Amino acid sequence: MEDLITIELFGQCYTFKTESEVTRAEAVADSLVKEVIRIQEKESGLLSEMTKFTILVLAALNIANENYDLRLNHSELLSKMSERSTELLQLIDAGFKLKV
Repeated sequence: MEDLITIELFGQCYTFKTESEVTRAEAVADSLVKEVIRIQEKESGLLSEMTKFTILVLAALNIANENYDLRLNHSELLSKMSERSTELLQLIDAGFKLKV
C-alpha cells in the first residue's frame, strides 16, 4: 500500500509518496512548512525580491543547521556520558578493592 502525504506551500498542494511512517513523514513535512512560514513572516518586506526557491533553500538550510547543532550536542553528550561512566566504574572498582 502506498502511503501519501500532502503539504501546502505557497498556496499550492504537493503530494509525496513516503517510505517512512506516515505520522513521521507528516511531522517532517510540517516542520518544513512551519519554517517556510516563519521565513515569510520574518522577511515580509523582502518577499517581493525573494523567489519561492530562495525561501525553500533558506528553510532547508535553517533546518539543516538545527539538525547539525542537535547532532553535535548529542555527540558531546554521549562523550561526556562515556567519560562519567568510566569514572564511576573506576570508583566502584576501587571501592570493591578496599573491601577485599
